Amino acid sequence: MVEHLPIDLRRRALLGAAGALIIQGILLPTTASGQTTSAPKMKIGVIGAGHIGSTIGGLWTKAGHAVFFSSRHPEELQDLVARLGPLAQAGTVDQAIAFGDVVFIAVPYGAVPQIGRDYSKSLAGKIVLDANNAVASRDGAIAEEVERNGIGVTSQKYLPGARLVRAFNTLSYMTFEREANRPAPRLAVPIAGDDQEAVEVAARLVRDAGFDPVEVGKLADASRFQRGAPGYGQNVSAAELRQKLSLAP
Repeated sequence: MVEHLPIDLRRRALLGAAGALIIQGILLPTTASGQTTSAPKMKIGVIGAGHIGSTIGGLWTKAGHAVFFSSRHPEELQDLVARLGPLAQAGTVDQAIAFGDVVFIAVPYGAVPQIGRDYSKSLAGKIVLDANNAVASRDGAIAEEVERNGIGVTSQKYLPGARLVRAFNTLSYMTFEREANRPAPRLAVPIAGDDQEAVEVAARLVRDAGFDPVEVGKLADASRFQRGAPGYGQNVSAAELRQKLSLAP
């Protein structure tokens, strides 16, 4: 029996390496050219099916991901679901959170504290992409808090336990719709988060939607591309955005 031990160890090593490659494929599912590979598709719950939520969610369905849209009035989402096809469905926020491997939140920023109060337990431990922008004329006092503390830190305060990544907040839905999957160089989408695995998943979803992710840093660094900041409103390539924000190439 002793003479078979090295073979068994080699077999285990090969299996371990194969498992690592599978995990890597899930998190980094693109080739050097930026094209998506055959990595497993994800289930995404969307809270807020307005312009940004429906546009980005629709791009994900085109990439093969299953997307569950939700709003306070899910019956109003039937036309959207019918237009996007069998990978799209709609229902309540509770259903969307339970459905999603990842949750995408695109609502007026003043609603974020209430979402945290109502759903913090079910969002805890989930990867959450936060596309919300604070607008003083619409959102009131919380916009002042964002200006003081930064939007990434503020969002995490109201969504405790979520593996939060800021993404898809810098441009209008019309720009995202028009520029998705354009010929290289693709449109840059800045992202920031404290959880590296969540950031890698967000980067994959940015690519799958048809854009190039630019990792800006931690949640505290998300202030660099919030409303009014240098990284906001930049319809540029990844290389150009890195240059504007003095990031490494």
